[in-house]
Amino acid sequence: MPIELKIPAAGESVSEVEIGSWLKQKGDSVQRDEPVVVLESEKASMELPAPSAGTITEVLKKPGDTAKVGEVIAYLEPGQAKADAPTPMPAKEAPRVAAPKEAPRVMPAAARELAQRGVTPQEVKPTGPGDRILKEDVIRQTGDGQKREGERLPGRSQTEAGPREPRSEQVGRGVPAELSPREPIARRQDEEIVPMTKLRRTIAERLVQAQQQAALLTTFNEVDMSAVMALRKQFGETFQEKHGVKLGIMSFFVKASVEALKEFPEVNAEIRGTNIVYHRRYDIGIAVGTDRGLVVPVLHNVERLSFSEIEKAIGDFAKRARENKLLPDELQGGTFTITNGGVYGSLMSTPIVNPPQSGVLGMHAIQERPVAREGNVVIRPMMYVALSYDHRLVDGREAVTFLKRIRDIIENPARMLIEA
Repeated sequence: MPIELKIPAAGESVSEVEIGSWLKQKGDSVQRDEPVVVLESEKASMELPAPSAGTITEVLKKPGDTAKVGEVIAYLEPGQAKADAPTPMPAKEAPRVAAPKEAPRVMPAAARELAQRGVTPQEVKPTGPGDRILKEDVIRQTGDGQKREGERLPGRSQTEAGPREPRSEQVGRGVPAELSPREPIARRQDEEIVPMTKLRRTIAERLVQAQQQAALLTTFNEVDMSAVMALRKQFGETFQEKHGVKLGIMSFFVKASVEALKEFPEVNAEIRGTNIVYHRRYDIGIAVGTDRGLVVPVLHNVERLSFSEIEKAIGDFAKRARENKLLPDELQGGTFTITNGGVYGSLMSTPIVNPPQSGVLGMHAIQERPVAREGNVVIRPMMYVALSYDHRLVDGREAVTFLKRIRDIIENPARMLIEA
């Protein structure tokens, strides 16, 4: 009897998701717990695993379609995953059975190209990160000069395969009305039109909301990272041998943020209507960039965590974010956020507050620069730091002093041990 593949619960406030891309197609074999489809919610991307080994017999939703929690989107016929048929061999040789080829991960734009050109993922050589199939891989494999059945004519939207839909439906599935151009969507030969994922739409809406509903201001400072780097050099090897994780710089900033938040509770508060809510907990969100957008998993009760526990949690968040395995509950409840643009080489930026929070700390690249120390010019590893804050709740004095407190703790990290 076929097994129904249903949309799982994706968090308390999530009632529907969007189909991102099918990793398996009708007729494909799957192993138990093998990802079948990528689901996009307003909070995160996640993969739906197969509950049993078998064969996909029917797919009910296309990429870009929405589905409610509990809705059936495909059927799976349980049983042994099919292997390719044996190849006839001479009588003296034993027949050899080809191992089933695992389907690589398919990016959303590539999935649409596959559907339009009638090509399976196994026929395309992936070149994207993590052996992902990109749109360019599909075009390179099939040739972009040949017209195929179901392929769009120039100038038509490529939001999905099949007959062209009215523009109102395209906008509903692609971009929110307030973010959509007023003129009809047209495609030139050198353009690609791809609908925004549900996660990307939510990111866009929340960023606009933060700009429109909060009085955002940013203050800057710079931090001498010499002491932290010296500690990492002195204890890094021992730390990794004992805890199985590297001693990074994020744990220092997380610990420093907790100490600063204790002294300046306004930065750890939020506005609800005409009230101020002061949080007596320290749940810090760590911004993680993925190929599907920015997500902010939350470290809860950070004041109770050790350096090794913080480093392990951040590493686990980053790994599972790339694999679309973060749980919706892990993205909720933050009271303050830290984002590190330095991993991408950013020297300075103005981070945007994550509503309804009132503050976000921006870290940046460490760069050796000449600085004055006791009347002498010396070269030190320096980092610019930024605090964006909601000026409705946090005054300039508190914001500047908060960031100076972060600087003082990082430049004298022993204080974190003395004051803990």
